[in-house]
Amino acid sequence: MTGTSSPPGTIDVLVVDDDFMVARVHRTFVERVEPFHVVGVASTGEQAVAAVDELRPDLVLLDLYLPDGFGLDVIPRLRTAGHDCDVMVISAAREADSVRGAVRHGVVDYLLKPFEFEELRSRLQRYAAQRGRLLTTVVRGQADVDRVLAGATAPASTAGALPKGMSVETAELIEATLRAADGTLSATECATLTGISRVSARRYLEYFHSTGSADVSLRYGVAGRPERRYSWRV
Repeated sequence: MTGTSSPPGTIDVLVVDDDFMVARVHRTFVERVEPFHVVGVASTGEQAVAAVDELRPDLVLLDLYLPDGFGLDVIPRLRTAGHDCDVMVISAAREADSVRGAVRHGVVDYLLKPFEFEELRSRLQRYAAQRGRLLTTVVRGQADVDRVLAGATAPASTAGALPKGMSVETAELIEATLRAADGTLSATECATLTGISRVSARRYLEYFHSTGSADVSLRYGVAGRPERRYSWRV
C-alpha cells in the first residue's frame, strides 16, 4: 500500500489486484488519464479496506479474484464502514453471477481482463464526466434527476441522437476534457489533449455549443480571425 498527496481537482484511485505486475500496469494506465491519480495499491481484500480507511480514494479499481476472498465482498465492508467511494470492477470473471452481483453492489463499471489502454481510458473518462454531473447538478425538477441518471450509461449531452458521423465515445471524451480543463480550450488544444484531429475536435465543440452544453468566447490576437475558445457550461 502506497500513498501520495493529490493536487486539487484530481480523482484519487486505489488499485486492488493480487498480481503486482498487473497492478503496476493498471497504475500506469490510470496515471495517463487526466484528472486521475493513483494514491495506493492493495493486493488483498483486507489491504483494500485498510487502504480506503487511510487514503480515502474517490474510486477503487477492484479485482474479484483476491487471495483472501471474493472481491465483491469488499464492497459491503466499505459501506458498513461509512465509505462512499465508487467501485469499478476490473476482472477476468466472466460468470453471469459475478456481473449481476456487481450490478447489485452498485459498481460504476465492469471491465474484463485483458484489455487495452484505450478501453480503460474511455471508461475512466465516462466516469469522470458522470461524476462531474453528480457534483454540479442542481435538481430543480424531474428532468434534472432523469438527466443525471441517464448519465450512468451516456452523458446527458450525448444521450440523444448525435449528428451523422459523430460517435458517443468521442463526444464523451470531448466532454470530459472540457470539464477537466482549467479555463477555456481552443479546438487545437482540445485535439492535442484527446488525440483526435483539430477538425474533428472543432466539430464536436461546435456541437456542444449548439446544444447549449458549452460556452464560446473569442480571443483576439494581433492579426487574423479571433480564436474561438470553449468551456463546459456548469
